[in-house]
Amino acid sequence: MGPPIIGVSENIRRVRELIEHVAHTGLNTVILGESGVGKEVVAQNLYQLSPRLGKPFIKINCAALPEGLLESELFGYERGAFTGAEQKRKGKFQLAHGGVLLLDEIGDMSLALQAKLLHVLQSGEFAPLGSEKDFKTDTWVIAATNHDLKQDIGEGKFREDLYYRLNIITIFIAPLRERLEDIPPLIDYYLNEYAPQLKGEHLVRPARELIEQLKSYHWPGNVRELQNVLKRMLVLGDPEKIVYELLSGSLTNSRATSAQGTIHTESGGHLFPSVMEFDKENLIGNSSFSLKSIKKKAVDKVEREVILYILEKTDWNRSKASKILKVSYKTLLNKITELAITPPSGRNLND
Repeated sequence: MGPPIIGVSENIRRVRELIEHVAHTGLNTVILGESGVGKEVVAQNLYQLSPRLGKPFIKINCAALPEGLLESELFGYERGAFTGAEQKRKGKFQLAHGGVLLLDEIGDMSLALQAKLLHVLQSGEFAPLGSEKDFKTDTWVIAATNHDLKQDIGEGKFREDLYYRLNIITIFIAPLRERLEDIPPLIDYYLNEYAPQLKGEHLVRPARELIEQLKSYHWPGNVRELQNVLKRMLVLGDPEKIVYELLSGSLTNSRATSAQGTIHTESGGHLFPSVMEFDKENLIGNSSFSLKSIKKKAVDKVEREVILYILEKTDWNRSKASKILKVSYKTLLNKITELAITPPSGRNLND
């Protein structure tokens, strides 16, 4: 059994509804979404709710193999079909007969191979390499990709006829940064899932403050990246340090070297606040002082510097800035308010 679809967002609720409606039909389905959102998990759930459960579930990554090897993997080959083909081999379509074939990263498949795949989908038949005999296949084809296939069609990279043959049903999984309400249930699920495997002694749910900080991160690796963060917490402990490094690293490494250029503060110094800013002479006996407060001040300062820089470079256009920063428009608005970011005199925020 594959993992369940975890989340409370409207997008995830819709994904679960589509799975329930589509699973019994066997209609060709395309699962769309960025890398790491869980496209294979959705395919496994379709399979588990379908009448094909118990039959083969075969996956092939179309981006991981060169064209010639991918063709032989899909359709199989006869002995002597090419140099090195010393014995007959069944392809994925044969192995998946009666079950499900997941074509992962189909957007990376070559045009020539797309034409052969289209023939199989139209006729239900294929011939292994080096064979004159056609084989029938009863296979439910599910495709997944992080590509914008319509854009690829416009650029001549993906066949339009194959797109409409594959895309009877579309299931779109939104990136994690656009469904932040899913982070708490994902944390609960994966901490409990990984604890027995990793034999971690640190099965402690992050405090609410830390979870809120995780929501401010842009999650370029989506759910897969969150899984890795949680594994580090289980093995190493100290979730505060791990979250701090995640946030500060993303701001200084990912955003500071964006397409807009390298970020420097007005003083030409570093993005991180100096320890001197925390009045270290008065730390002892100060009831408001804590390492946590220092971390928050540091992260807030870094975020403010970066957001200000990007807003200035985009002429204070919040929509453009949110795309560069890889956060939702709503998240950026909240950050602008929280960090008291205002444009200079004579300038206005715009969309």
